[in-house]
Amino acid sequence: MPLGGEQVPQNLDAVAVRAWCGLALDALGGAREEIDAINVYPVADGDTGTNLYLTVESAAQAVDAVFTGLEPARPALAEAVRAMAHGALIGARGNSGTILSQLLRGMAQVLGADRDTDHADGRTLALALRQAAESAHQAVAHPVEGTVLTVAAVAADAAFGAEGDCGAVARAAYDGACRALEATPGQLAVLGRAGVVDAGGRGLVAVLGALVEALSGEAVLLKATASGGHARVEPAECQDPAADGTAPAFEVIYLLEADDTAVARLRTRLDGLGDSLVVVGGDGLWNVHVHVDDAGAAVEAGVEAGRPHRIRITHFGVGDAHTAGAAHPPRERVQRGIVAVVPGEGLAGLYAEAGATTVPTRPGEPPASGELVEAIRRAHAREVVLLPNDAELRHTAAAAAEQARTEGVRVALIPTRSAVQGIAALAVHEPDRRFDEDVVAMTSAAGATRYAELAVAERQSWTMAGICQAGDVLGLIDGDVALIGDDTTRTARSVLDRMLAAGGEMVTLVLGENVPDSLGDELEKHVREAHLAVDTVVYRGGRQSALLLIGVE
Repeated sequence: MPLGGEQVPQNLDAVAVRAWCGLALDALGGAREEIDAINVYPVADGDTGTNLYLTVESAAQAVDAVFTGLEPARPALAEAVRAMAHGALIGARGNSGTILSQLLRGMAQVLGADRDTDHADGRTLALALRQAAESAHQAVAHPVEGTVLTVAAVAADAAFGAEGDCGAVARAAYDGACRALEATPGQLAVLGRAGVVDAGGRGLVAVLGALVEALSGEAVLLKATASGGHARVEPAECQDPAADGTAPAFEVIYLLEADDTAVARLRTRLDGLGDSLVVVGGDGLWNVHVHVDDAGAAVEAGVEAGRPHRIRITHFGVGDAHTAGAAHPPRERVQRGIVAVVPGEGLAGLYAEAGATTVPTRPGEPPASGELVEAIRRAHAREVVLLPNDAELRHTAAAAAEQARTEGVRVALIPTRSAVQGIAALAVHEPDRRFDEDVVAMTSAAGATRYAELAVAERQSWTMAGICQAGDVLGLIDGDVALIGDDTTRTARSVLDRMLAAGGEMVTLVLGENVPDSLGDELEKHVREAHLAVDTVVYRGGRQSALLLIGVE
């Protein structure tokens, strides 16, 4: 019963939306490990509960921000639900979180249609739940029965057939979702063999249960579900896997700023590259999720469609390959993983293809320690080598490493100060040798790599090399301005000559987004002619990368 025996209003308003987000977060927090443990379809990540929790956490934070910004006044229902949907969109994690964000967006399209109303009645909530189920179904490239989409559809049908206020409609939706969840093992063979219900559907039941509690004040008790034979694998909830094929090696997720026409082309392109494709959002901002073997191609497709950012690439790891033809034994953690902070989409793809779990950064937006901890969890390894690739991240990375150690992960932090030092460390990484030996070799390779960067001065400033003017080309060596020039090519040559004066066997060049390939060709020719027996390798850094990164080993 509600506290004090008072009758809680059963219509949905902004306050109820805020309460719903908080209660859903609590419910998913309590069920996170259980949901992580029943993932059997089809990718073995064991993090669906975590992904759903992080997605709802982002939604809840967005709603709280709306309330805080208007205090002491309250936001309208439309403001609250749109904030919830936007927060879920930008914070969506994994396949299940991406689908949940679209469910919330579908609800917001109905509940937020009337900007002047302060609450929704039962009929409007039922319409919102139906729109949610339909929009999520449309967002998935190849829907499969027995997944979260099925649970959402049955819940919506049950809500639409209910009469009464929002509390009654929410209860009907919850009851329908519970029935649908119980049926999933009979709809999807891999669930039936493992004796579990769909993990994403289980998460949705928790979210709908929180909605009932937000409206009625009474907590719901989840009915017993099939949950034996726990396995630790991540379901790409709605993708029909190849019957006898190996799963793609990478999960690629990014936010994308693009128009509808470009996104339609992107869907077609990504569908041909891999599976588990889910594209959600709209109004110029999208969240893209896909499993592929060529992570770089998936990111490049996003670049062609618009402006991708917050790119996350996860290597599923050896042992994660799956088929639909057999039940899967519980998956142990891989022995060793690499987690690296990287600037630029091109470098993110390069690191991921080398087996690293990446944490992309944008200028002026360094990752928090929580993002690094999450990446360590996604690596799903007993031992993790952490490459911060930025001197300014040493304390953040140390805090993340310490947190991961409390969770039982052995973490070695190699204090790389540039992405080119990280590349050098990855080049000597050998997962089969002892952890300490591998860390020593990677640390030695990174430490033996001098690093430089070319940047354009934004304003007049005093530097170690003198006073620079806005627009000058700055050559930074080991973090300090060493040269000031007026031409990119000449400044880059001078930086290379100064670095190679102390010797070197290998030069690594990483070209920024707007740097022509001809610069790489010119610098490679210069090294070949002016510095004998020195090899050069050139990479594209893509968006968000520096003008030019240089490494000398």
